[in-house]
Amino acid sequence: MALVPFDPFRATDVVRREMDRFFTPFWSDLRNEFTGPRVDVYETGQEVVALAEIPGVEKKDDIDIDIRDNMLSITGVTKRANEVKDHDRFHRSERFYGRFQRSVTLPAHVSSEGVKASYRNGVLEVRMPRKTREQQRTIDVEWH
Repeated sequence: MALVPFDPFRATDVVRREMDRFFTPFWSDLRNEFTGPRVDVYETGQEVVALAEIPGVEKKDDIDIDIRDNMLSITGVTKRANEVKDHDRFHRSERFYGRFQRSVTLPAHVSSEGVKASYRNGVLEVRMPRKTREQQRTIDVEWH
């Protein structure tokens, strides 16, 4: 019979793993609900580009894009495909289905005219032209 060194914290590791296994669906649901889709934003010389991961969108009417006050807002809905039948039982559900919303501040002022959006392979790409100096207004203050 082999001797095993005594580890007083071995029981706590088992409890921690069981708690993680129990609460994982709950925490992943909260994370998806509050963060929305992940978005990358970068700028080139002429435009600001946003890339958003939105897998599962079936038609373009399911996505709304709004640009206001230097803020990009993306809202929409993803639907569960008929992959699971009523008599099947879930053992794990981590994919997000339902309404989503995400707003990000843009790094530069953009013009709402000429914005182009495309959706391919679960990624939404929004290209927004930067405002030129002529489009930006400087307000002169009347001094009395």
